[in-house]
Amino acid sequence: MDTEVLRSKRVAVICGGWSDEREISLQSASEVRRALLAAGFKVADLLDLAARDFVARLVSGSYDVAFVALHGAYGEDGCIQGLLEILHIPYTFSGVTASAVSAEKELAKEVFARAGIRVPRGVDLPCHARLSEERVDELVGELGLPLFVKPAANGSSFGITRVTERAQLSDAIERASSAGGRVLVEECVTGMEITVPVVGNEDAHALPIVEIVTGAEFYDLKVKYEPSALHHVIPARLEPGVYARAQELAVRAHRALGCRGCSRSDFIVTEAGEPVILETNTIPGMTAESLLPDSARHGGIEFPELCARFVEYALEAHQVGEKNAEEA
Repeated sequence: MDTEVLRSKRVAVICGGWSDEREISLQSASEVRRALLAAGFKVADLLDLAARDFVARLVSGSYDVAFVALHGAYGEDGCIQGLLEILHIPYTFSGVTASAVSAEKELAKEVFARAGIRVPRGVDLPCHARLSEERVDELVGELGLPLFVKPAANGSSFGITRVTERAQLSDAIERASSAGGRVLVEECVTGMEITVPVVGNEDAHALPIVEIVTGAEFYDLKVKYEPSALHHVIPARLEPGVYARAQELAVRAHRALGCRGCSRSDFIVTEAGEPVILETNTIPGMTAESLLPDSARHGGIEFPELCARFVEYALEAHQVGEKNAEEA
C-alpha cells in the first residue's frame, strides 16, 4: 500500500478490558499509539474496552482500522475480533478462530501435534478439579516432578506454578482455576527457553530468535517486565541447524493455527537440540520490554515501522477476506 495512503488511515488502538493483563495492555497501547504517530499516522485514538461508551466511540469514530492491543480474555480469545467482524472494521492480528484456538492451550497443542510439532506431555483438568490421592499419584507418575500447572486459557504467566513436590499439586490446581477455566498439568521440559516471532500474512516469516535467560525457575511475571537487556539474548545461541528448525516450526505453528499479522511461539530446546513448543501468542506484548519488538529491532525494524506494518497487514487481510467473500 502507498505510504501516504496508509498513513491517512484512522486507527483505533483498542486496549484495557477486564483481564488480569489490563495494565500490561494499557502500557502496550500507549507505546503503540506513540509509535503510530511517529510513523506519520494522523489519528491513533486509545479506546478502553472496559469503558461504558466503548462501542459507541468505536462505531462513531469513522475508523479505518483497529489496532488490537488487548491481552488475555476478550482480547486474545476471539471476542473482540468477533465484534470487529460484525462492525466490518479491519483489525490487526489473527481472526476469530485462530485467536480462540490459540488461547485454549490444550486445543492449540492438538493443532501443533497434527502439524508435526512436538508438544509437552500433559493432562487437561476441569476447573477446581478435586483429585483423589490415587489420581495425584497417577499424574506424578505419568508426568514426573517437577511439573507445571497453568490455566488452560490465560497468558503472561498468570496462575502458573512450578510444582516440585507432590503435596503442592492440589494447591497449584486451585490457583490455576482461580480465573474460572480449565487447568493444564504438563511435564517440565528442560533446556534453553526461546521465543520465535513470526510476522506477515501469506508471506509469514520468522524474525530473529530470542533466547530467554533468567535466574528464576521459569519466565515468570517479575522477570517478564524487567529490562529486556537483562534477559534477552538475540540472536539465540543455537547451532545453525537448530536455529533454522525452530524458525521453521514457528512459521508452521503460525500457519497451522491460521494466524495472520504476527504471532510469537515459545519453545524449550532440549539438550538433544529438539524444539518443543509451549504455546503461541497471537497478540504479543508491545511494551519497551516486550520480546517481539526487541527481536524486530535486532532484525532492522524499528518500533514505529513495525506498528505501521501491522496496520498494513490488517488492511491487506481484510481486503483479501472481502474478495474471497464476493467470489464465494
